Amino acid sequence: MKKYLLDEENIHYGDLILINRDHKLKQDKPVDLVPFSEEFSDVLLERKTMNALHSVLKKIGAKDNIVPVSGYRTKEEQENIFNTSLEEDGEEFTLKYVALPDTSEHQSGYAIDLGLKMDNIDFIRPSFPYYGICQKYREESLKYGFIERYHESKTAITKISKEEWHFRYIGYPHSVIMKENNFCLEEYIDYLKKFKYKENPLEYDGYLISYLPLGVIDELETDDNTLISGNNVDGFILTRKK
Repeated sequence: MKKYLLDEENIHYGDLILINRDHKLKQDKPVDLVPFSEEFSDVLLERKTMNALHSVLKKIGAKDNIVPVSGYRTKEEQENIFNTSLEEDGEEFTLKYVALPDTSEHQSGYAIDLGLKMDNIDFIRPSFPYYGICQKYREESLKYGFIERYHESKTAITKISKEEWHFRYIGYPHSVIMKENNFCLEEYIDYLKKFKYKENPLEYDGYLISYLPLGVIDELETDDNTLISGNNVDGFILTRKK
């Protein structure tokens, strides 16, 4: 057993943190970043996220068809990408497809842009169509904890245009629950607040999921079957495997 502090600092850490214009990233550089491969050594992700990504690609046999385009970015890198896009593509395009510094999921280490392997890949908008090996990845990756983060129908909520190439790791079963309910992450974080800790947890596929507001409990004892993540808004999400 180990103790997890449910304090103001830890609310900004974990697989399920919400990152957008209203809820900026507060954490420093992720502590456990690993490279995709020797060939793509500059593409980094948080270790658990990277392991899940490789598991999906191996499962669908996509090694020679799908390539990583952009993973973890520092704040300085995000600033440079944003400013460069402003100069080259204009404000309207940039605000649609490039997040402001500290509002980008790429700074967390939990987000990856993927592209169909080809000679020329657009860094901002890589091709990742809804058919073939790309669609196979899209469907299979749900089982490994990934969501397609930005959908056209949710633009009014996310403030980011449709990005079929951008995937965010939030862990299983959250990824599947989101898909089944047609939620974006903003909606899902709000939805989970109905399932109060020790009162009415959400049960799904052998998991119990519950929400604990900041300030109710100072710390919790956890074991290997329990994961706790801040939501970067107002509390914590507990995911326990029964």
